[in-house]
Amino acid sequence: MSWSRRNFITSLCNTALVLTFDDVLALAAPQNTMQAGSQVSARPTYNATPRPAPKRLPSPIAGTPLGVSFIDVARKSGLNAKTIYGGEHKNKYLLETTGCGVAFYDYDHDDWLDIFLVNGWRLDGFPRGQEPHCHLFKNNRDGTFTDVTIGSGLEHKTGWGQGCCVGDYNNDGWNDLFVSYYGQNALYRNDGNGTFTDVTAEAGLLQPKTRWNSGCAFLDYDRDGHLDLFVANYIDFDIKTAPLPDAAGCEYKGTQVACGPPGLEGGKNILYHNNGDGTFTDISEKSGMWTAIGTYGLSVGICDFDNDGWPDIYVADDSTAATLYQNQKNGTFKDVAIEAGVAYSPDGKPQAGMGVAIADFNRDGYFDIVKTNFAGDTDSLYVNLGDGTFDDDTYVAGLGVNTRLLGWGVGFLDMDNDGWPDILICNGHVYPEVDGAGIDAPYAEHKYLYRNLQNGQFEDVTAEGGPGVNEAVPARGCAFGDYDNDGDIDAVVNCVNALPQLLRCDSKTGRNWIKIRIVGTKSNRSGIGARIAVTTQVSPTEKPFVQMDEVRSGGGYYSQNDFRIHFGLNRATKADTVEITWPSGAIDHLHDLPANHLYVIQEGGKVLKTMVMNAHPQLGKV
Repeated sequence: MSWSRRNFITSLCNTALVLTFDDVLALAAPQNTMQAGSQVSARPTYNATPRPAPKRLPSPIAGTPLGVSFIDVARKSGLNAKTIYGGEHKNKYLLETTGCGVAFYDYDHDDWLDIFLVNGWRLDGFPRGQEPHCHLFKNNRDGTFTDVTIGSGLEHKTGWGQGCCVGDYNNDGWNDLFVSYYGQNALYRNDGNGTFTDVTAEAGLLQPKTRWNSGCAFLDYDRDGHLDLFVANYIDFDIKTAPLPDAAGCEYKGTQVACGPPGLEGGKNILYHNNGDGTFTDISEKSGMWTAIGTYGLSVGICDFDNDGWPDIYVADDSTAATLYQNQKNGTFKDVAIEAGVAYSPDGKPQAGMGVAIADFNRDGYFDIVKTNFAGDTDSLYVNLGDGTFDDDTYVAGLGVNTRLLGWGVGFLDMDNDGWPDILICNGHVYPEVDGAGIDAPYAEHKYLYRNLQNGQFEDVTAEGGPGVNEAVPARGCAFGDYDNDGDIDAVVNCVNALPQLLRCDSKTGRNWIKIRIVGTKSNRSGIGARIAVTTQVSPTEKPFVQMDEVRSGGGYYSQNDFRIHFGLNRATKADTVEITWPSGAIDHLHDLPANHLYVIQEGGKVLKTMVMNAHPQLGKV
């Protein structure tokens, strides 16, 4: 056995030796001098140098025209609500920096994606009647949206909004909405008529103290057919006692900035069990949520990483080890991030993780992870080896060519419908003070777009991605889905103290696709946790092409993607087989489904709805 730092730490994790948090940090990252409980500071700076693109393996598409372009049509489409969050040019506290998430949320179940934008606050407050609130935009089915917030029941809650996630927690057939806040979270029951009822109190979700709640996701961790709720927590933060930059000497590259998170008390993640009667019970401590080494939790990714049929939880943590809660199938979880290889950078250093996305990007039957990180560092790509461990392939796969910008929202999306998931990363600096300070990165930043080369590597195609990708904005959360039902994946981006972006994907590839939306019966009605595999075979002489994905709540950075699972079919004109493995354990098989359709499939294999869409529209663009 060859001994690396990872192997050594793994061996310690498998012994009876008890290590403190500081001990593990020292073993994993001896170069790191900032430890929990030490003097408060700003985030450590990173000195990762961009590496040249790796030696390119043979690829059928490397260097070929991209065939897609992302155009920002937010203003033309009617997305006119500015997100308010903290000071516009200077921030006193870290609370002013995190920004908000966004959801592609089909709240009225017409299979046209609506948009929910989380909103924030400012330290000095607002005059009565002028407080910012979250916004719900209804899809008009013509490329435009109408703000329907007022009168929906969503307009009454104000404050430091953070993330959002969607799921039918009461199994009444209507997907409900959860919004996390610094302060008190909110659970909105979808009443099925365009209105929502705040049921936070009656559901048992009132919190006894102020928490900095962050990323969230519904999941059925015990597979009883009722959606439970996970809420990450960032920092135990109190404005009355929080350190100010000048008093604490918090700096970033010589510029005074908000303090933290290093040196501040980390928050504890929360797991709520669904009691099946419309209420939840906090089981965080007994389920193992509080035994994780990592803290400062931001974004959440839910996935069955080990293919055992039970959902696991990955949390991107800021300035410390990431967390991987492995489902023990008995109501408890165990943090296995270190031994799995997804806690630190390749050289054993903690990273400032922000967003997380999950996909089987190399089509080997195991789900992989991409995580966005702080400026000066690379983003991370963890490849699932199928034995409970991951390899950090960030440099091998080509993501190490970029280190300058600061990543937040992220998603795997098959932008060109070739059946191989690509990556879009939304960037924006955390400190507005960097503008005018001579620091190497601005506050508003462009995105990164990576094309999957079908060989385990990615090609940076940012420059070819269109004006929506290359425009500099202070981005935070982003969500992915086909809002105009034209067969390609679009993105909506929530920005800090700015209007959102709606990135319409315009494709010239002419490739085919299929969409699947599922409805549980014995499983939860949203189908969250179900795994869908699609097999295509263009000709008898070609090897069958298998793709898979899972239905997930939450994800990216504080955001919610379309529940409809999209598969690019390339030149195939039908899906030969669609296999759905439900959380209940049931497995459905459907055959010979024509391409360029949406299929709504109920547990048991019944097709409830078939929706024909315009696969390659040339007209009617807003």
